[in-house]
Amino acid sequence: MFLKKQRIIELKIAKEIEKMRIAGRVVGEILQKLSEIIKPGITTKDIDIFSENYIRSLKMIPAFLGVQGIRSPFPASACVSINDEVVHGIPSVSRVLKSGDIVSVDMGVLYEGYYGDAARTYAVGSISNVAAELLEITELSLRKGIERALPGNRVGDISSAVQKTVEKAGFSIVRDFVGHGIGRALHEDPQIPNYGKADTGIKLIAGMVIAIEPMVNVGSYEVCISDDDWTVVTKDGSLSAHFEHTVAVTQDGCEILTKA
Repeated sequence: MFLKKQRIIELKIAKEIEKMRIAGRVVGEILQKLSEIIKPGITTKDIDIFSENYIRSLKMIPAFLGVQGIRSPFPASACVSINDEVVHGIPSVSRVLKSGDIVSVDMGVLYEGYYGDAARTYAVGSISNVAAELLEITELSLRKGIERALPGNRVGDISSAVQKTVEKAGFSIVRDFVGHGIGRALHEDPQIPNYGKADTGIKLIAGMVIAIEPMVNVGSYEVCISDDDWTVVTKDGSLSAHFEHTVAVTQDGCEILTKA
């Protein structure tokens, strides 16, 4: 999501988190199954069709389809972004994956009024060492951020853990797009930047549900939006990766709601 002004944080009770757990599990299952489907020769539209069919087969709703953007609604159920595309790539029958690509898939599910949201970046065939390290570090930074999503900690603890992991490896963290609260709306407060100082920001308490989503570039952290008004790309053309989980802060720690 874009950086924006903070508003009210809505805490979730157990029955609401259970609905988000169901939605999140479906997202996790799809992202898991895509690891077997994504290979050279398929199109980004194939990924979108598979994802939407899976969601609708369970009588659930694709959360991203029709979400309003700068000028137009998003036209697909999954964001599918290749190589230097950071996020919000529009699936197309003309975008064919080839060996050496990396492809990020971001999607959400709406179940009984509550959302689940997650993302993952995949290797297509044999990829370069730099690309492989980028995927490894981005996923690691997500894990490190989740480890800090504990009651009594602050948002800055998550942000700092992500940033330190990424920059230690020599990569850069995207700053124009951040993680977010989630629940009855796809994007709620608080915002969860992927950069910042530990022990700063809003304190985490049980009942918060947040989407943590590092977007990591090989080169500069600067990004721009393409002419389609949706696809975000790196300004310098470098590779980018994106991993995300929806996480509930609990009395005892945290729970990943978007596991398969």
